[in-house]
Amino acid sequence: MRPLTDLRHTRRDALGLIGAGAFALGAAPGFAATPGGGDEVLTESAVLRDPEIPVAGNAEGDVTIVEYFDYNCPYCRKLEPELRQVVQDDGKVKLVYKDWPVLGPVSIAAARMALATKYQDKYVAAHDALMSSASRLTEPRIRELLADAGIDVDRAAKDLETRAKAIDAILARNNDQATAFGFRGTPSFIIGKFRVPGALTMAQFDQAIADARKAAAKK
Repeated sequence: MRPLTDLRHTRRDALGLIGAGAFALGAAPGFAATPGGGDEVLTESAVLRDPEIPVAGNAEGDVTIVEYFDYNCPYCRKLEPELRQVVQDDGKVKLVYKDWPVLGPVSIAAARMALATKYQDKYVAAHDALMSSASRLTEPRIRELLADAGIDVDRAAKDLETRAKAIDAILARNNDQATAFGFRGTPSFIIGKFRVPGALTMAQFDQAIADARKAAAKK
């Protein structure tokens, strides 16, 4: 399959409603390598279809939105309900969650704990619970929010301990990708074939999805 980085030129006018912040995937220079290895991390498979990454929306959707986020990012929390509403209303969008904890140790703790809940099929519930916080998270608050969402926190902690290597590998891959794409903070998105650094409105998400479908139809 053609790597995303085959598309070398910026597309500042591709998503008109978004404006100059939108680029064709692959505008980031070259491929990024994982630490200690030479694997390419900006392939379609790695970015859009990592089997270890939790998804929401329509798993068989014709457009994929990849969100790089931090649970302590206020912009991520603010747009989360709108993003989920857009995905629900469209019905044909696959939403891929890429935990990218860049705001300190508690953000890392939140991401690791959330990923641990996927082993009890509770990741989306955990994600929603942590995103619902009205203030900056603390480790006790993380556990409280997860428990209130009906998640077995003790099991999550145990899964985190026993599967730490796999969870940390997910976070490393996510970081490698976000860095290679040139993202400077959260939230950042891949929408179809487009790289979108920054938050969008519901109307902008709708336009980006429509443009992603048009780009796919031109193949």
